[in-house]
Amino acid sequence: MTSLPTVARSLTQLHDVVRQWQSAGETHALIPTMGALHDGHLALVQLGRAQAQRTVASIFVNPTQFAANEDLARYPRDEAGDLAKLASVGCDLVWAPDPVEMYPHGFATRIVPSGAALGLEGDIRPDFFAGVATVCCKLFNQVLPTLAIFGEKDYQQLCVVRQVVRDLNLPVTILGAPTLREPDGLAMSSRNRYLSPEERAVAPNLHKFIQALAQAIRGGKDLESEIQEAIRVLTWTGFKVDYVAVRDAETLGRPQAAALRGLRVLAAARLGNTRLIDNVPA
Repeated sequence: MTSLPTVARSLTQLHDVVRQWQSAGETHALIPTMGALHDGHLALVQLGRAQAQRTVASIFVNPTQFAANEDLARYPRDEAGDLAKLASVGCDLVWAPDPVEMYPHGFATRIVPSGAALGLEGDIRPDFFAGVATVCCKLFNQVLPTLAIFGEKDYQQLCVVRQVVRDLNLPVTILGAPTLREPDGLAMSSRNRYLSPEERAVAPNLHKFIQALAQAIRGGKDLESEIQEAIRVLTWTGFKVDYVAVRDAETLGRPQAAALRGLRVLAAARLGNTRLIDNVPA
């Protein structure tokens, strides 16, 4: 029987383990998560094991990145299942603080990113990236990882974290890992479990249509007209579209018409009460 990973719930417990690794000269990778783990998360842990001698998965549903009308209270939680899954891929340590440990009484500091955080998710969820940037900076300072691994499904988040690390000279390497998908193309996400059977049958069309948009762009077709067509067909299929956009793959700035290369197609849309995001290279 595979043993469960060590679980640290206080900074003292966490630092005791990390200091042992550092004293032994061992590197360690951090995989930040909010729990409700799926195979996409486990692939990040496996990548961490390939890149470092130890792996730490954090499980923390970060309240500062949820707006009042979002799903903080009902966000899926399954710590026992998460620990069993992490054991199956050989994760060494789980950092699972409660909100008071992460944000003690009197906490009053936050990181407010700009640049890659502007537009797209930043327009729809104005406080989201401040919450993400702040908790990631705290995690990096708490865990002191050699590297941290993020999935490309949350592509704008990945770009924002890279920018924060670069701008603040944080001593951690950020790796992005390709999006893991279901056999029908739907990007794996903890929120997929919110979908009804009927919505689940429609959901893969988000990936299908942004792939078609990326192919049209590579074929030299007009950017704006193809974006509008993607929005039209997604709406017709049953999605309520927040955005479909084409951005510079590194900065997330608007692409220059004379240099359509290194682009990313990003989209967010709702099916019923479930919000889905996805992206593909163009």
